[in-house]
Amino acid sequence: MNTNTQFRDIIRIQDTSDFISENFLLENKTAEHLYHNYAKHLPIIDYHCHLSVDEIAANKNFENLTKIWLNGDHYKWRAMRTNGVPEMYITGEASDWEKFLAWAKTVPYTLRNPLYHWTHMELKYPFGINDKLLNGDTARDIWEECNALLNTKEFYAKELIKKFNVETICTTDDPTDSLEFHKQLIEDKYEINILPAFRPDKARMIENIGLFNLWFNKLQEVTDIHVNNFRSYIDALRKRHNYFHDNGCRLSDHGLEITFSCDYTSEEIEKIFSKVILNKELNRDDILKFNSAMLFEFGIMDSEKNWTQQYHIGALRNANSRMYNKLGPDTGYDSIGDFETARPLAKFLNRLDSNNQLAKTIIYNLNPADNELIATMIGNFQDSSVPGKIQFGSGWWFLDQKDGIERQLNVLSNMGLLSRFVGMLTDSRSFLSYPRHDYFRRVLCNLIGKDVENGLIPNSDELIVPVVENICYFNSKNYFAFNNK
Repeated sequence: MNTNTQFRDIIRIQDTSDFISENFLLENKTAEHLYHNYAKHLPIIDYHCHLSVDEIAANKNFENLTKIWLNGDHYKWRAMRTNGVPEMYITGEASDWEKFLAWAKTVPYTLRNPLYHWTHMELKYPFGINDKLLNGDTARDIWEECNALLNTKEFYAKELIKKFNVETICTTDDPTDSLEFHKQLIEDKYEINILPAFRPDKARMIENIGLFNLWFNKLQEVTDIHVNNFRSYIDALRKRHNYFHDNGCRLSDHGLEITFSCDYTSEEIEKIFSKVILNKELNRDDILKFNSAMLFEFGIMDSEKNWTQQYHIGALRNANSRMYNKLGPDTGYDSIGDFETARPLAKFLNRLDSNNQLAKTIIYNLNPADNELIATMIGNFQDSSVPGKIQFGSGWWFLDQKDGIERQLNVLSNMGLLSRFVGMLTDSRSFLSYPRHDYFRRVLCNLIGKDVENGLIPNSDELIVPVVENICYFNSKNYFAFNNK
């Protein structure tokens, strides 16, 4: 009997009654008390995600589990590739059922990967499946049961979001976006706040002149500004920044390998920008200086409007050039990078702070080796304008699992004020990812509960309950100050 056959025989014998139970991840009575009585029912503020707002506005009906659960989910794609699944069953031309079956057969091999937890949490809620584990043998039953629910109105996009007790969602939007679907949701009087977030990465990516110019031409079109120098370029971007603000946006977001903070002069940036619009060759210094200038200009805009700026630092993207050329970005070929972090980040934040132009800032770190670095860096730039003005963001991407969450919480506790932390976000493209907030809340309650029961902090609801409730909900509500409906 080969290994795969042994594995299949073993997983047919299932006792799932104690998996993803009411006390999942809660290892002591204090954790259970904090979670069930205080954390569990708080609304969700998902202040950074990649949901498609057009799908929300259209109240999309996801016909089957593959469409809502597998399409675009590079976490699952990576696991399937590692398990030897051919690409046709991942991003290729296989049927939706065949792709789901390939995923189901992979799930037993994800034991001790967070995907195993997330998969069964998402099957339990919202689908109510808690009597079987997903594998090749149970795939058909789960497929049919979930698909039947997905084709009822209460599982269409708008109602599904409400099922998860979501109060606010911030999508991720390019500066040239019309925001028409955000406007439509307001006109439709949708009960959930669906707000845009300003993601201007394409505005500084001059290393690919061809792609930049396509985006640049669109910017000129939507602003009706003829851009012929750097200052008019910033004017056009500021016009879009104002437009986003008028449509409810209160956050920007930047995806970076490093924080760009080179020294430059205005004259240098004007010359570099002239080379860009004339399609002339750029050198490495040109690119670094231009990116540094752009980050600074965006920081000023955010400060002027009291926005929160977010920096996702440390991803080494598109490492597999063959698959990038075949599938494009965000398809599962990124990893943690080991770029220099401290000096450029400190220099950038100091450049804004020295002129009192440093907005509220969240820094998300992808390399766990830099956790203490980030946690101490944020302390350099706190001030009395708002509690926790500079935030060490929640465990991100490869780190948004139990170990990564605990490490971020522990480091922040040791180096800063955990009680001022703005908590979790999904950072997801999937409408089924909201159990990750529940996952985070369970991990948080368990961590604090263990400290209480080990005598490390007082056993006082008056002391610890506000900390839990604030991290899960109230800190973010107060920090972002969205115009809630």
